[in-house]
Amino acid sequence: MLLATGEPMVQTPLQEISVEQLAIALQTQSPENLQLIDVREPQEVETAAIDGFTNLPLSRCQQWADQIHSRFDADKETFVICHHGVRSAQMCYWLNQQGFTNVKNVIGGIDAYSLAIDPSIPRY
Repeated sequence: MLLATGEPMVQTPLQEISVEQLAIALQTQSPENLQLIDVREPQEVETAAIDGFTNLPLSRCQQWADQIHSRFDADKETFVICHHGVRSAQMCYWLNQQGFTNVKNVIGGIDAYSLAIDPSIPRY
């Protein structure tokens, strides 16, 4: 499998968290201790979003990939979300390849978060 940058993606074990675990982390941890990345398209984020997430559309990887280490700390806990969890899993694998050590994919994505945690977030 290749990322948008054309780089092969080597799969390492993927850490995953539930939307319930994400909600607890968002409530109990200070924002400085978390990195939150949303890999959906901007129009998806306009439709439904969770405060605090940085939008890095996976389809635009070539535009931001070379800045990943200047924008994010490779050792800080990093949660990645998308619509259902597939694109965010791809991002997690890529971040692991870039040397990120504490990356977690949000299982079920924002759709599951809306269903289980915050029904005020629109589903699409």
